Amino acid sequence: MESDESDGTGKFCRVSREQDVLENFSKKEIIDLLKDDSQNDWLFSLANKVRKEYTGDEVHLRGLIEFSNFCRGTCKYCGVRAENKFARRYRIAPDDIIETAKTACEAGYKTIVLQSGEDMYFTRKIMSDTVAEIKKFDTAVTLSIGERSFEEYKSFRQSGADRYLIRIETTDRNLYKKMHPSMDFDNRIRCLKDLKTLGYETGTGCLVGLPEQTIESLAGDILFFKDINADMVGIGPFIAHPQTPLKDYPNGDFTLALKVMAITRILLKDINIPATTAMETLNPDGRLIALQCGANVIMPNVTDFNYSEKYDIYPNKAHLDDDILKSRAIIENRLKSIGRTVANDYGFRPKKTSR
Repeated sequence: MESDESDGTGKFCRVSREQDVLENFSKKEIIDLLKDDSQNDWLFSLANKVRKEYTGDEVHLRGLIEFSNFCRGTCKYCGVRAENKFARRYRIAPDDIIETAKTACEAGYKTIVLQSGEDMYFTRKIMSDTVAEIKKFDTAVTLSIGERSFEEYKSFRQSGADRYLIRIETTDRNLYKKMHPSMDFDNRIRCLKDLKTLGYETGTGCLVGLPEQTIESLAGDILFFKDINADMVGIGPFIAHPQTPLKDYPNGDFTLALKVMAITRILLKDINIPATTAMETLNPDGRLIALQCGANVIMPNVTDFNYSEKYDIYPNKAHLDDDILKSRAIIENRLKSIGRTVANDYGFRPKKTSR
């Protein structure tokens, strides 16, 4: 590789030692990489090498249950936003959530992800009791249900929840306010801090391609993930929904989303990074490509299709098969095509060993 100095054109030059890259990406270097597609092959190759060294070739499957599309939020990009009068609302009863989780665990899933809009019908007690029942199936549990109080997070944790995903979406305060008019950036940060304090494996992430988003703010997002030492980072391209205020904006760029993900892998070497459904929605091979550019997790949807088709956060979501076992078999065969296998453990960040 060449020098790590600027070549005078504003383009990032590859450093002389990969170890330097692993530790010392500056914000300017990240910006240059995001702008310069001539470095993509090297970048993706290095991210894949780091992934292999720190998390191995096994892919962790998380069974995703989308149990409610009611939401108090008004996020401008999201199809289940409170102001979307055309959304077909649903809630899955707690007993049915538990039964779906049991079926997924019997199919071999070692993590269940419970995801919903910010639906306050699911109180601290309901969620805590549901988590406690699912934990009886010998599985890790991830929650992705939005902003809650410290006491609620504490109760979920005491009931057995292992991980919590709450994406920052953008660290640009002005853009955050424009995209989330009913929400507060500082409260979002408070949530992430509370989750860390309570010992959750804490996940966050961003959307790539939001209107008015800059490359500089994306670089800031990546460095934010590093600053908070996120355990999981989900990165996906913005996909315009026809029933939102952003319906007329172009979708995010698939390659740019891959680059944000790859740099995140290089900087946070041992974390879990999903190959997101949004990537596969824009590119039929999107998840397989992502797995070769730094990702090590897939979250197959195990929700009954009668419900999951209504969890319409963006249109035309990639979907495999309604049958949980068939869907898993499809994934396993696809992974074999790129020399990867399904992990049989709970999929914690390697530095952590508890369940």
